[in-house]
Amino acid sequence: MPAIPLMSCVVAALVAALCCLSLPAAGDGETVEYRHDDVTLEGYLVAPAPSAGRCAGILLVHDWDGIDDYERLRAEMLAELGYVALAADIYGKGVRPADAEQAAAESSKYKNDPVLYRARLAAGLDMLRRHPRVDPDRLGAIGYCFGGTGVLELARSGADVKGVVSFHGSLGTSSPATPGSVKAAILVLHGGADPVVPPDEVSAFVREMLEAGANFSIVSYPGAVHAFTKYGSQSYHQRADRASWGAMKRFFADLFARD
Repeated sequence: MPAIPLMSCVVAALVAALCCLSLPAAGDGETVEYRHDDVTLEGYLVAPAPSAGRCAGILLVHDWDGIDDYERLRAEMLAELGYVALAADIYGKGVRPADAEQAAAESSKYKNDPVLYRARLAAGLDMLRRHPRVDPDRLGAIGYCFGGTGVLELARSGADVKGVVSFHGSLGTSSPATPGSVKAAILVLHGGADPVVPPDEVSAFVREMLEAGANFSIVSYPGAVHAFTKYGSQSYHQRADRASWGAMKRFFADLFARD
């Protein structure tokens, strides 16, 4: 079994310096409706100021409680970096779990049905691709927890995106990638002390990606647990949050600079 590729954490000073770069101001976000088959989905879209012109697009996939202020904030942060960001809705308009029990039940519908999950992800990606401000040749996706699992499913499906970033998502699947199927570069940002995603699951993911011939990296943040980017929660880990956001920024900057 080959060693798991690990990248060192980014020091806070470097992240702070990156955050001080001059960037186009984000415009006002808007709620947008789109469809998958007969289901209405309700996402949140935000774009940089019009002066930024046509931009790369980033699909953002919510965690298990659906789109809320957290996803809207992250979408706005992506727009401040110069991307058109769509916080995709996997569950459907008005379906917003009220507690952990409901969130577990709703998210399980999709985690246990990768075909349905991938179809909902594809619907959001198509919505983003068709936006007039988006360069359809420069697309990426990020996701948190449940959404981190989702963007890996998107990559496994062979979606035509440059790259995907999973923030503390589960890594297992019932439909593993096949050789040559993964087009996207993959960045997994993982809590080194995450009890939800144990080392065996990480090792299995590494084997899957190697067998598929995928371009992937894993960054492990010591001491960070599951949901380490969730502001205000007991699991929030400031250093890992800042470092992982910086890693994502460099990942997409590098991918899109190649075009």
